[in-house]
Amino acid sequence: MVAVTGADWGVGRLLVERLVTAMGSGRVREIVAITGRPAAEDGGGAPAAPGLTWRTADVRSPALAQCLAGVDVLVHTDVDRSLEVPGTKRRAGNIRAAQTVLTAAAALRVPRAVLVTGTAVHGAGPANPVPMPEDSEVGTETGAGLVGDLVEIEDLAQRARRAHPGLSVTVVRPAPLVGPDLDTALTRHFAAPRLLTVRGHEQSWQFCHVEDLADALAFVVVNGVEGKGGALAVGCEGALPQRAAEEIAGLRRFELPANVVFGATHRLHQVGFTPATAQEMKFLVYPCVVDCTTLREAGWRPSYDNEAALRALLEARGGKAALVGRHVGRKEVTITAAGAAGAAAAAIGTAAAVHHLRKRRSR
Repeated sequence: MVAVTGADWGVGRLLVERLVTAMGSGRVREIVAITGRPAAEDGGGAPAAPGLTWRTADVRSPALAQCLAGVDVLVHTDVDRSLEVPGTKRRAGNIRAAQTVLTAAAALRVPRAVLVTGTAVHGAGPANPVPMPEDSEVGTETGAGLVGDLVEIEDLAQRARRAHPGLSVTVVRPAPLVGPDLDTALTRHFAAPRLLTVRGHEQSWQFCHVEDLADALAFVVVNGVEGKGGALAVGCEGALPQRAAEEIAGLRRFELPANVVFGATHRLHQVGFTPATAQEMKFLVYPCVVDCTTLREAGWRPSYDNEAALRALLEARGGKAALVGRHVGRKEVTITAAGAAGAAAAAIGTAAAVHHLRKRRSR
């Protein structure tokens, strides 16, 4: 029996659909779909199939354990990656959810738990090899951004392995996600007037489509894949060079020194202009490409390559515009860009952009 948290939205919903298919082939016996919204139990457009049971439980509440009797594998996909939720609130929710999932699984003697984090836990930097080995060291980032959340979730997984020897914990690390309805620092980066780059460094891109992540999670569950040290990466094979990304996106680059990029981002984050932190900005200008060795050797391949994934990201933008990771109207892009001596400079948020924001707040 397989249980999935966040089963009525995003990757969780896609995973349930794939597990239903596997159930039809006899590879999965039963599915428990866990949602925080009671409407899903009554249908509400959620998938329905014989052997699929919907349960309502807050993943941050000990009551989650009531959904896990007889479960063999628990897949936790209910991770808040929103840019709009205040960082401290998002961090508290994500960490509480991971703690509850692992504690409940151990208490109900679930043999295996699968958590979803991201390749971002390895960190982005100008000296990173392309690709990095899948078992590269996990960073120690604990700042306000989402990367800090994911690093703490990984730390919880490590502690759970030591504290609960009967619980096997697998961490699945997708590359930056693309797909419908996603609003991330990555999607906002490609919604800017120009693509920011750090002078003297060439970016390399690796993506993971949400459809591929759902496929990979189903593959991991059905085939018992664990990875080195209980962790594995999932994403498109290889890397897309910056120049190719610019050509596909139809955007020109704007180069700035590293100290300007990170210093301006830090100041704009402090005044509330952008949800992106300076640490998160590193992933948009420095490479973080991981070799997905475990899945490749196990026989799994992604459906999307990096070019197709980027095109999917661009298609999903829906005409939205962004400056320094903050959604704005097209008119504001034009005004701010002119005041900052060009759209590219506005994209990083110069002093003119900050001045523009303060003028609006004072009205």
